[in-house]
Amino acid sequence: MNLRTTLIATFSALTINAFAQTDNALLYEVTGNGLTAPSYLYGTFHLVCPTDLVITDATKKAIADTKQLYLEVDMDDPTMMPKMQKAMVLPAGKTAKDYLSADDYKLLDEYLTKTMSVKLDMVKTFRPLGLMSFLVMGMLHCQPASYDMTFAQMATTQKKEVLGLETMESQLALLDKKPLDKQFKDLADMARDPEKSQKDFADLLIAYKAKNLTQMSDIMKRNPAEFAEMEGPLLNERNANWIPVIEKAAKATPTFFAFGAGHLIGDKGVIALLKKQGYVVKGIN
Repeated sequence: MNLRTTLIATFSALTINAFAQTDNALLYEVTGNGLTAPSYLYGTFHLVCPTDLVITDATKKAIADTKQLYLEVDMDDPTMMPKMQKAMVLPAGKTAKDYLSADDYKLLDEYLTKTMSVKLDMVKTFRPLGLMSFLVMGMLHCQPASYDMTFAQMATTQKKEVLGLETMESQLALLDKKPLDKQFKDLADMARDPEKSQKDFADLLIAYKAKNLTQMSDIMKRNPAEFAEMEGPLLNERNANWIPVIEKAAKATPTFFAFGAGHLIGDKGVIALLKKQGYVVKGIN
């Protein structure tokens, strides 16, 4: 499984307000404000079982009608895999035991052993993002597939360039704003209440498959403290940073943009920000 796409779904929290819900859609057409041809936005759920990964005819047409693909990061960059592998490892000399209490270490070890047959001692040098991949696979009960990788493969087949809205370094810098000990504690809390974690994840995926963004938002807000903590750096800051990149790319050539569905909505979401810039953004069902 590609390391980059381990648990970005966890970061697809959604902001909600009266403006947000104009369309029940995952695919959006962007026109106006001087664009000579439409570009498209697509909200992804980064990890799903293969049977849940559905590329509609409308999405296939949007990709065919555009000239390049932008993902959150450049997936076909030859230096990406070494960067990801390095990013998954804790600072030299550190292990999970340096960040977890003895009880939480034992709890997480038992959970990983039960769900994935992986002993924590075997992966104790992994950062929380790397460990989270095992937790997600345990909740999905399958070998996950990735919309991001699927879109990248489609673009490559069609001989289209794959680019990134941000760098791996900038993305990881945002994640590291939360101290490692707190990130590890979040993992232990998931293992402490696996039924709740499984239900929240399953409900989120059901809402996504129904293209019900309002319901996705409600599910994410079941954990208001975590939602508030991630909303600023992982959603709003990145959305604002992406707008100049999206505008420049769309004005240069028709472009298909794919990123976590949580970035689509809210008054600081990509749709709202593009509308404020004068673009027409319309959902396609």
